[in-house]
Amino acid sequence: MAQTVAVIDYGMGNLHSVESALRRAGADDVVVTADRARILEADRVVFPGVGAIRDCMSEFRRLGCDVTLQNVIERETPVLAICVGMQSLMTRSDENGGVSCLGLIDGCVTRFPAHHKDSDETPLKVPHMGWNQVSQVVTHPLWADIADNAYFYFVHSFFVPTSDCDAVFGTFDYGVQGCAALARKNVFATQFHPEKSHDNGLKLLSNFLRWDGTC
Repeated sequence: MAQTVAVIDYGMGNLHSVESALRRAGADDVVVTADRARILEADRVVFPGVGAIRDCMSEFRRLGCDVTLQNVIERETPVLAICVGMQSLMTRSDENGGVSCLGLIDGCVTRFPAHHKDSDETPLKVPHMGWNQVSQVVTHPLWADIADNAYFYFVHSFFVPTSDCDAVFGTFDYGVQGCAALARKNVFATQFHPEKSHDNGLKLLSNFLRWDGTC
């Protein structure tokens, strides 16, 4: 039976690249929409995001997508959040002077340190942009057939410290250790962009399309 994947469209995300990657990963039917009924009817939901989190939260709430997403989670529909979508799940973000987020996972999003350096005192550019390894600290169905410490593509200036969250399933190192992936029940979230991560990203999306929402 064909399954529908709803990509939440609130004007803040790589919507078409996410849609295209989902189709390449094997999705039968992908809809990009903010319509509550279509999102609730979907078999799986993707919550993408790029840009400033204040604008993301403002539009997400204005369109009522915050309530819709909560209903999706309560229905135990599998959910994948990406980049700012992941950050939006947290309690708050320090970006834009401080923004209240959805509070679905405890923790705060913070900026990389000023004059950021690695352990050898080598300066590190911010935003963190490019390929980095992801350590799979907890087993999860979305890691199936993906090697530990595989490379994924990141683009972000803000991150969730691993010390500030109890839902960490993957980490990255960029002078500090941050959350590369979070999971709670039927929600899996990535700081990296699966849709930009070539074979590893497509494999993760393929795993998501088969995931029943349980760990």
